[in-house]
Amino acid sequence: MQTTFALQTQGAGLYEFTRSVAAWLETESAGDGLLTLFVRHTSCSLLIQENADPEVQVDLKAFFERLVPPSNHPSMSYLRHTYEGPDDMPAHIKSALMPVSLSIPVASGRMALGTWQGIYLFEHRSSPHHRQVVAHFSADR
Repeated sequence: MQTTFALQTQGAGLYEFTRSVAAWLETESAGDGLLTLFVRHTSCSLLIQENADPEVQVDLKAFFERLVPPSNHPSMSYLRHTYEGPDDMPAHIKSALMPVSLSIPVASGRMALGTWQGIYLFEHRSSPHHRQVVAHFSADR
């Protein structure tokens, strides 16, 4: 079974959507199997990350901003793809460094995530975007 999650971002940052995925699995009586999530964009990523302390998301965003600054930063003067704004090519680089798909085991209709783990879309662009994450659940046979 498949579905698509629509996520509206408000700029760069991490957006948790664990509850939406869990509710879909529960509604579909998923059983045991494997959940695959795939983001349909080239300037954002998917992460499984701690969801207890919001400082983790703040620090991750700050780290990646330092690792790959905007294209108008002097250290990024070698970039050619700059006509879509100073955040565009850095967003593509970040999504090349991070996962755009995730595989999560499912047992009795529940994701086998750890106690403090959540599923996040990591938006790398600074302006709001409408994002789509495709979910596919394959049941054990």
